[in-house]
Amino acid sequence: MGVQKDTDGRDRILRAAARLIAESGGEPVSTRAVCAAAGVGAPTLYHHFGDKQGLFDAVAAQGFEEYLAGKRAMAASGDPVEDLRHGWDVHVEFGLTHPAIYALMYGTPRTTPAVDEAYAILLGLVGAIARAGRLRVPVEAAAQVIQAASVGVVLFLIANGDDGGGLSARTREAVLAAVTVTAEPPDGADPRDSRAASAVALRAALSADPPSGLSPAEAALLAEWLDRLAG
Repeated sequence: MGVQKDTDGRDRILRAAARLIAESGGEPVSTRAVCAAAGVGAPTLYHHFGDKQGLFDAVAAQGFEEYLAGKRAMAASGDPVEDLRHGWDVHVEFGLTHPAIYALMYGTPRTTPAVDEAYAILLGLVGAIARAGRLRVPVEAAAQVIQAASVGVVLFLIANGDDGGGLSARTREAVLAAVTVTAEPPDGADPRDSRAASAVALRAALSADPPSGLSPAEAALLAEWLDRLAG
């Protein structure tokens, strides 16, 4: 009975904090207001969450779980670039639908476990493009560019209003053009793009299934050479 009551108190605090944050319009939300809305005392809040930041991290993680569930459930289409395009759209839609939660996740310099998991999913999407021979830059570099651009788009649209998807789509396509190559390179394509994509593909394949015949030093050297070719 005591455990159930304890859990109920935690849930009430989370629900109250999420509602107040969503209604705040970006203004600060105090722990006193959260306690009043949840009908608990400050010691109860601190018992469950440690401090205000712990509470806000828990609110963000709970809200972000919906986004992560959708990302985890995404089925591969057979075209890894199209999968990444869809992943971008899911990311932007979540941010615009849950602006207060999104700002908690990405609007501060702190990194939370939920953001780390989302980035790991992005790395998986980019890695699939690399293994298909369609990535022109190393996986980590491409993922950083994609995350920076998508987060920037969402925060800009939260602050300035949604433009019906125009800005997001244009940015998405510009980023994809910068980090990927087409499945069938057109006549006159720069051969360096094909060489880079091949190097990235081999690097990704070796990362997924390290060769047993190489020592750690040899594997590291090979990875360095492939990164140079990709660059």
